[in-house]
Amino acid sequence: MSALPDSQDKPLAAQILLLNPNTSQQTTALMARQALACLPAGVRLQTATAARGAAMITDEAGLAIAEQEVLRLGREFADADDSPRPCAIIVAAFGNPGLDLLRAALPAQVQTFGIGEAAMLQAARDAEGLPRRFGIATTTPGLEASIAASVSALGLTPWFTGTRIAEGQPLALAADPALQCERLAAAVAACVDGDGAQAVVIGGGPLAEAALWLAPRFAVPVLSPVVAAVQAALKGLQLQTLEQV
Repeated sequence: MSALPDSQDKPLAAQILLLNPNTSQQTTALMARQALACLPAGVRLQTATAARGAAMITDEAGLAIAEQEVLRLGREFADADDSPRPCAIIVAAFGNPGLDLLRAALPAQVQTFGIGEAAMLQAARDAEGLPRRFGIATTTPGLEASIAASVSALGLTPWFTGTRIAEGQPLALAADPALQCERLAAAVAACVDGDGAQAVVIGGGPLAEAALWLAPRFAVPVLSPVVAAVQAALKGLQLQTLEQV
């Protein structure tokens, strides 16, 4: 695991682990940059990257392999003597592999969040907390069934307009970020214009930067799952701190 320092020299009030179930250190760094930009002073970010599995999870088999790595790294973080409290773990793969296992295995004071779960919950409510229709744009057709199952498990199916898949092979698109963004833009447009989505989630941790690039191009919110999960974690940490006062 690697630690990233605070932007200011203040005592640590909380700590978040960004746990990448993919084996790509580059993806971990990409997501960490986005997460750090969301953190207030006093919250420390730590990162961990899976040692085995896929460099990019593109199907349900990859999700299954990642589960045990998530559980191992999450337990390691929770058991560390120097982990300040309160703390949180973000499972930074859109399929939330191992999230339920972590919630069952870890003590209650270690809060756990998945980027897919957090983004869907955020997308399904507007700024006033009212329900809104949302879609998902991604590059991984092998995860479409898993995404639909996650939506259903969260009770969000009535507001889900469906998943749109960017044209092209996932790994080939990942190797060409500019093309990947353009293909995702077409998928977002299909969610909005074809399906009536009022918000669109970009479905993938490695795609998080594309979400920031695409957001200004659309009249509806285009959500980064990494940002959504960090925001959910910060809210959870704030509530936990208030309960401890």
